[in-house]
Amino acid sequence: MDRRSSTVVALHAHPDDEVLLTGGTLARAAASGCRVVVVVATDRMWDEPPTRLDELRAAAAILGVHRVVHLGYADSGHGAILFDDPPGRQRFVRADLDEAASRLAALLAEENADVLLSYDSNGGYGHRDHVKVHEVGRRAAELTGVRLLEATMPRDAVLHIARVLKALRTPFRYEGLERAFSPSKAITHRFNVRRFARQKQAALAAHRSQVEGKGRLSAVMRLLVRLPTPVFGWLTGREWYVEPVKGSGRRC
Repeated sequence: MDRRSSTVVALHAHPDDEVLLTGGTLARAAASGCRVVVVVATDRMWDEPPTRLDELRAAAAILGVHRVVHLGYADSGHGAILFDDPPGRQRFVRADLDEAASRLAALLAEENADVLLSYDSNGGYGHRDHVKVHEVGRRAAELTGVRLLEATMPRDAVLHIARVLKALRTPFRYEGLERAFSPSKAITHRFNVRRFARQKQAALAAHRSQVEGKGRLSAVMRLLVRLPTPVFGWLTGREWYVEPVKGSGRRC
């Protein structure tokens, strides 16, 4: 992703996902002269104060992102219970696929996008909103012909990291990781983003409500933002993608 005058649009489920899965890629694209747009499907977790979009904008600015867009949906939660829609909004997982994909497709056309970043078929660790991002991203790419790269991690690397975190007694839900993300053979793109480690770590720290909170990944995020930057870069200095169908458009 090193071509000027091109546009990368990254679709994410929630604020902070843009850093965890694609932060180095976005910073690298912006530094190379690409226009970078982050689209977030939901604005916040269902039980949190409305600060998540402000944190997203702060993190995006650190990464060099030019525009942040919220699709207008509510978070669907990750537990067994899918709660009723909040007043005036629909939970993302309940959104009509074609309607949501059309919203994204309209933005891709407006931005004259060259590349769309989305999620792999497992939605990473399986959050229902992440799976929905995969579905919406695929459909929007079909509608527009934009080149699609789906953010992921090698499953064996995820399991190795989980073993390390468990040995450090880091609170985390470890179940289901053997089916999460993508097998190494499915990965088509591996980006070295270690030189953007400082930006990526600072952007992660900008999501204060999550770093200081009690969410699924909060303990891991606290650990990451407290690491010396070279160690953070060593741990998070690569980002991975699956390209389901080779695109023919301009490359960024």
